[in-house]
Amino acid sequence: MQVDKGKIGKVVDQFNGVDVYYNGSTGNVSGRNLTKDGYNLGQKYQCVEFIKRYYYQRFNHKMSDSYGHAKNYFDESIPDGQLNPKRNLLQFHNGSPTKPQVEDIIVFGWSRYGHVAIISKVSDNEIEIIQQNPGPNKSSRATYPLIFKDGIWKIDNFRVLGYLRKNK
Repeated sequence: MQVDKGKIGKVVDQFNGVDVYYNGSTGNVSGRNLTKDGYNLGQKYQCVEFIKRYYYQRFNHKMSDSYGHAKNYFDESIPDGQLNPKRNLLQFHNGSPTKPQVEDIIVFGWSRYGHVAIISKVSDNEIEIIQQNPGPNKSSRATYPLIFKDGIWKIDNFRVLGYLRKNK
């Protein structure tokens, strides 16, 4: 695992005008990122910081609870399509009649902390995500199969908990 320390904090990708930064190792933290009005975006260059900065810049969206690990962004107890009050976003389970959309936040349950990313492309058979902090040598983009069967959309990755969306 080769980390380029000189690259930490440098832009490696962009989606809809929002930058994605290199973080080196997944556990690296470079301080807290706050907006000018004091809203907590999270630890610099972590995955949570990217999705919160993305929603803040694109939608002027502030989450009711601005803290928490990535996997805590999905609440299993909330029924599919209902409001997640901690994030002030609609929540869909992986295995929903509602198809994922571009700009949804996807939540993965892997590791102790989980992972979050933004869905950047959707077709009838796959999604692409854009992510910050996937690891020192992994891409900021990844694709996963999308399956539609018996009226249910499922992202074919056992670690995907679901996705969150701004209530229009």
